[in-house]
Amino acid sequence: MPDIAVLINTAVAVLAAVLLIVRFRVNPVIALVVSSVYLGLAVGLGVEKTVSTITAGFGDIMVDVGLLIAFGVLMGSILNQSGAIRRLVEHLLHTFGPKRLPYTMGLAIGTLLQSIFLDVLLVISAPLARKLAPKIGKLGTARMATAMAIALECGIVFTVPGVASLALAGLLNVPLGKMLLFGLLLVIPTIIIAIAMMTFLFRRGFWNEAKDEDHTFVAEEDREGEEDQYDGGAGRPVAAGNAAGPGTNGTEGPSAAQSTGSVAVAERDPKQLPLIVLFAPLLTSLLLIGAGAILQILKIDLPWLQLLGEPVIALLIGLIGTCLVTRSAIGQKRVEEAIAVGFKESGQILILTGVGGSLAATVKAAGLGDILGGFFSASTVAPLLVVWGIAALLHIAVGSVTLSAITAAGLLAPIAPVIGLDPVLLALSAGAGSLFMVHVTSNTFWLLQSLLGQSVRGALKSVTVGVSVASVVAILLIMPMSLLF
Repeated sequence: MPDIAVLINTAVAVLAAVLLIVRFRVNPVIALVVSSVYLGLAVGLGVEKTVSTITAGFGDIMVDVGLLIAFGVLMGSILNQSGAIRRLVEHLLHTFGPKRLPYTMGLAIGTLLQSIFLDVLLVISAPLARKLAPKIGKLGTARMATAMAIALECGIVFTVPGVASLALAGLLNVPLGKMLLFGLLLVIPTIIIAIAMMTFLFRRGFWNEAKDEDHTFVAEEDREGEEDQYDGGAGRPVAAGNAAGPGTNGTEGPSAAQSTGSVAVAERDPKQLPLIVLFAPLLTSLLLIGAGAILQILKIDLPWLQLLGEPVIALLIGLIGTCLVTRSAIGQKRVEEAIAVGFKESGQILILTGVGGSLAATVKAAGLGDILGGFFSASTVAPLLVVWGIAALLHIAVGSVTLSAITAAGLLAPIAPVIGLDPVLLALSAGAGSLFMVHVTSNTFWLLQSLLGQSVRGALKSVTVGVSVASVVAILLIMPMSLLF
């Protein structure tokens, strides 16, 4: 088939998926499978090869990341039940002080806490962030809302074990240790620079407290004495917020209504184990994965450490350790409840990640890699900008960070080996592009708007503009990386 026909049919398949999701409200899983079937048949793969390619693509990515996603979500659910997240935020406040809180909380959310399901993490941390915002001083709400938005969205696409970073690594065959190291190198400066840039804009008049904050919501909370959100003035939330707009974030999490039962913050654990003990299993997993990656890079042969550094084994160790530690603090029953919630939350992520692999496999079978490889053979920067742009356009249309990232990465995945481009750079670029223009189609937008006491106008500034700034900062940092690695 002529190259132009392959390009046109691929474009039609992607646009059809977007149209089905946005215009006709078709579930993203169904839309992606339908598009994969169309593309396979349109480029002449035939019925049998089209079906086998779709199923093989689904299975291949599940082999790579299925257990990783499940283990990561389960660990996050258990940590949520133990109350560790609430205590970590309180500790950050006391350690670093209110002025540095947007940066410290943003870095904690964007790195250490990424094993926790996004909407769960948001609804847990938002009431605390809102309570602490006045302690920062002027522009407290704006700075905390922006820091949370940037950290939440950057974390899921750049930081292992964020669900989108795991999916991108599996889709592009990036070793998870390498994704962890490169992701940390990118996410930390991206969060710091983006928050600093938004703080600069806010101080220059970009934020109007009278119009950008929901003072009616604050007044109602004050009249109620905040008993519904906080217990006895101790500053610990006991119930999650319930306001979310009409949008959906596709894969980042269930609607707020669905989340209410599953994200209620655990009561204070009776034994009050030290934070380092609660987070030790997760930190051990990440250290083992990083050590395995370093051994691979340095070509050092230590079989026992290589085994422990295998991502599946490392995360399994972390999950077992988290179960044992939290069981001694909150009891076996509550650990089992947290595991049940984690299984429920991981299901939709696994299926959508799998069908993203199906589309990528079909695109590869259609021969798109050889065609695009000829266009980009002279440059590694050009395909990074292209994948960033595709992911950005998909996110504007669909409203799902994970869906737009894996779709864009899948489209350009075949060109990486053709032009010698390191797939980890392609993964990071797709993730960066998927952050652009988080807006009213995103459930995260509405949760941040309502739980942090912002008006819609305020959320458009703190969430939409803030995360878009992070998206641009990230791709500007990735391009120099492509010249070095």
